[in-house]
Amino acid sequence: MGFANNTCSFTRFRILDVVPDELWQQIPDRLRKFAFRDIDDIPEVQSQGWAAFEDMLDTAWENAPPQKGAYLLFSLRVDTRRIPAGVVKKHLALALREEKARMQGKAFIARDRKQEIKEQVLLRLRRRFLPVPGTFDVLWATERNEVWFASTQDKMIDMFLEEFLKSFELHLEQMTPYNLASFMLDEDSLIHLDQLESTSFTQ
Repeated sequence: MGFANNTCSFTRFRILDVVPDELWQQIPDRLRKFAFRDIDDIPEVQSQGWAAFEDMLDTAWENAPPQKGAYLLFSLRVDTRRIPAGVVKKHLALALREEKARMQGKAFIARDRKQEIKEQVLLRLRRRFLPVPGTFDVLWATERNEVWFASTQDKMIDMFLEEFLKSFELHLEQMTPYNLASFMLDEDSLIHLDQLESTSFTQ
């Protein structure tokens, strides 16, 4: 999902920490340090990291810098290797059949051995299935201390928060309606807001 699309769902955050002045000069190096690493040739299940906004293959920002005026634009690239459950089931059954044949008639396979066989099957299958790439754009409004992330999925938001903190050492807070109200209202109005009860629209 991306901000360049006709439509885009996104989640807004505000930065809770004071951004050190020296960080702005360090951002390109930090993006490269925590850039996406390809897993096409290794049997990893997932890889995530930063990539250029304009090109998910550019993890060194050779073609365009992340700075766009008062904004920083880059993407969180996530490659996930997905193996259909039916494929795993089939190859595990074949492997267990071969194991029983080697056991010369013994029907029982220990639990630890079954788990070992399953891990071997998964390892072999990972080498045969290419990971599926995905990108989720990030817009950092430097003058407003806001960050927009092009996803509303809880799993992706958690991953983004972790990667952002690891990369920039800054904590983010999601700008939910309540958090926005607590930021904008005075103390008396916030107390009144906390006392409100939800309305039931059922009859």
